[in-house]
Amino acid sequence: MSDMEHSGEYTIGEVARLYGITVRTLHHWDAIGLACPSERTWAGHRIYTDADVERVQNALVYRETGMSLEVIRQVLDSPGDALSHVRAQLELLREKATHLHSLMDSVETLLEEMTMNETPLTTEEKAALFGEDWSPEYEAEAQERWGDTPDWAESQRRQAGMSAADWRRAKKELAELESRLADAMGRGVAPGSDEANALAEAHRQDLSRWFDVSVSKQVLIARGYTADPRFEAHYEKLAPGLAAWLVEIIHANARAQGIDPAAAEWE
Repeated sequence: MSDMEHSGEYTIGEVARLYGITVRTLHHWDAIGLACPSERTWAGHRIYTDADVERVQNALVYRETGMSLEVIRQVLDSPGDALSHVRAQLELLREKATHLHSLMDSVETLLEEMTMNETPLTTEEKAALFGEDWSPEYEAEAQERWGDTPDWAESQRRQAGMSAADWRRAKKELAELESRLADAMGRGVAPGSDEANALAEAHRQDLSRWFDVSVSKQVLIARGYTADPRFEAHYEKLAPGLAAWLVEIIHANARAQGIDPAAAEWE
């Protein structure tokens, strides 16, 4: 433990390591007034006191309940309201759990019916399986943009040969990958590290389920994760900041393989 830790003063890096979050997250929380370092060193560097660190810890606990950062800030600024906020959040989580269980029962029934007939899925059946992450509009938009390309033809050929079981496997493996990505970001895994590069490659392999995706193609596809509000909303729902972090690890992995993300081409 450093002298700063002994004295009850912590650098932003020490707080990040203490709670397994990123320095970028702490900078964001500072910028929005959620958890700010209140002291400075003689050299002018901002540092966290014990009280500041306790506030960070409380913010993390409230975040786990699903509270928005703005509500968390309000709760921390008005500690007398914390109990009522947490009780209300618990009730919302119970309602959400009930809804999710009902949705799971419906999807399981659908999958059982599909298992009885392992034929390729229609667009409507894909939408039923993937929910809001798949829609006829998305499929039509993609066909309009890429329909005359060899990659689109290949993706259609592969999809035509997929059974209901194949689609279930694709959904399961994607969910597992996205969970790994969110967990890694939450632990502060740095873009360019071995773990981050391995995750970027796992992401590329998942994309290659539909057509062969090179590193350059992956870079170009990833641009939509922050440029397209629909993609960004999907990743932000999994974990705040995940869309931008995913793009960062893809770019860092590309550089490690000698590819400049800014100059990537569809090849």
